[in-house]
Amino acid sequence: MLLNFADKAVLGFAGVHIMKDLGLTPQQFGMVQSAFFWLFAVGAIVIGALTSKINVRWLLSSVMLVWIVTMLPLLGPVSLIVLLACRIMLGFAEGPAFALATHVVHSWFPPERRALPAGVVAAGASIGPLIAAPTLTWVIVTWSWHAAFGVLIAAGLVWSIAWLLLGKDAPESVTARNPETTAADDLPAEAPYRVLLTTGTIVGIALLTFFSYWSTTLKISWLPLFLSDGLGYDTITAGRLITLPYAVAAVASISAGLLSNTLTARGVSRRITRGYLTGGLVVAAGVSMFLFTTIGTGPLQMVLITLAFSLNTAAYAVAFVAVGDLVHPKQRGTILGCLVAFYSMAGVIAPLLLGHFVGDAADKASGYGQGFAITGLLMVFGGLAATFLVRPDRDAVKISARVEVSK
Repeated sequence: MLLNFADKAVLGFAGVHIMKDLGLTPQQFGMVQSAFFWLFAVGAIVIGALTSKINVRWLLSSVMLVWIVTMLPLLGPVSLIVLLACRIMLGFAEGPAFALATHVVHSWFPPERRALPAGVVAAGASIGPLIAAPTLTWVIVTWSWHAAFGVLIAAGLVWSIAWLLLGKDAPESVTARNPETTAADDLPAEAPYRVLLTTGTIVGIALLTFFSYWSTTLKISWLPLFLSDGLGYDTITAGRLITLPYAVAAVASISAGLLSNTLTARGVSRRITRGYLTGGLVVAAGVSMFLFTTIGTGPLQMVLITLAFSLNTAAYAVAFVAVGDLVHPKQRGTILGCLVAFYSMAGVIAPLLLGHFVGDAADKASGYGQGFAITGLLMVFGGLAATFLVRPDRDAVKISARVEVSK
């Protein structure tokens, strides 16, 4: 996940240089960022469905190889068409990454212990840009944006070798033998997908992650440019400031997972430990985002920017753990893939929309302000939806009952 998000984020770090070298307008750059997500959903669904047929260890190895291949052309001068093609194919291969990683982690732990390790994996999504921001910014300024892709290719090769040597499978039988495993893994192994996908919990998670990912996409694609192009920070300073949301997000992801585990172990309803917790984090992030568009540049604005782009990230892992509370392991990979496919649609829309706001505004600062203010309101809606809809305990019973009736 660290490398996954470093790959996503590098275009944002190099945005000013890429736009200058290729002569791109804000609208065109928004299209390039959006292109990453054009096949993201397809990859998430297709490869996610293969988890029931192909060993996940080999699936992860394969997608990493595709990541590397799609970045090779970017080592030298490219046209807009080549850049678009590379980002589209990279998006297809990276689409299933979070679902596959979550599926692997869930297989090693019983349901009530999954939130913390899932939070650690989700933290990788923040640690990636946290490390990549200063490192790749320095590489870009010192050499070129092409060299930044060379660094990512080398890192991907190292990971591939390490994964093949050290990665191991954890069959569901491992957790099934654990006396603390709850009834979640005793759910019907062949519940109709129509039933699973229309439960309140899954719908609530879909809405939460969709509007949360709207923000995550903008953090990756436009936040570096907003800091430099909209707020006037130089490239190096912007590269350092961008690490703040990622650093807080990494800590918040692990903390949210630990809190969810602790409360669940104490018998607190999963409606609270999954729904209220995730919904509250996203609502707080949305409010922070709206507020930072109303004040001037300074430390307080940076605090709000940090909260706006970090608190929502902490919600992902806990939200996906709620899926494990409802869905049998044999169907979990497919459901997770469907959720990723749905929320990735936000990745298609958000960069394009903000690009038009910035390109059409009288000045760039007001364009950014309008785009981020709307995003904040959407996040509040998604967070509130989760607090009302996510009820894993209730929906687990409903799914079992509907399957029994269908028999």
